[in-house]
Amino acid sequence: MPCLGLIADTHGHLDPQVRTHFAGVEHILHAGDIGWPGLLLDLGDIAPVTAVAGNTDALHPHLQETEVLRCDGRLLLLQHIVNPRRPAPDFLRRLARRRPDVVVFGHTHRPFHEVIDGVLFVNPGSAGQGRHGHPRSLARLEWAPGTTDFQLTFIELGP
Repeated sequence: MPCLGLIADTHGHLDPQVRTHFAGVEHILHAGDIGWPGLLLDLGDIAPVTAVAGNTDALHPHLQETEVLRCDGRLLLLQHIVNPRRPAPDFLRRLARRRPDVVVFGHTHRPFHEVIDGVLFVNPGSAGQGRHGHPRSLARLEWAPGTTDFQLTFIELGP
């Protein structure tokens, strides 16, 4: 069963718990606001990483706004700022062109998941230092090959 680690909004802080919670994942998706560049290298010690630039990622000029990857027959789109309920016109065009199964995003620092028009939208929350009174979190996404069902697990990180 493929398993992805979903993380966002680390803002330069990689909690030591991440290594434990992402043990065994095949790939890590970082949905932006990474912080210091070495953080992606540390995540890469756990599993291969695909990351996108967030609105605070001036230290990562090589990162794109959007990444699309295929994993075990599923198409995933990764972008930092997404409003699933009121998507921007350019994002709607991107969705129509790519037709992903899953969209992973960040920015709000709040966990979110909802299927909208057949697409699973997931925000793993903020794994960095707590802000706005929301608990810090990340997520794991799994699915059985040949099925259309996803198993999404949000993991709250301690204080």
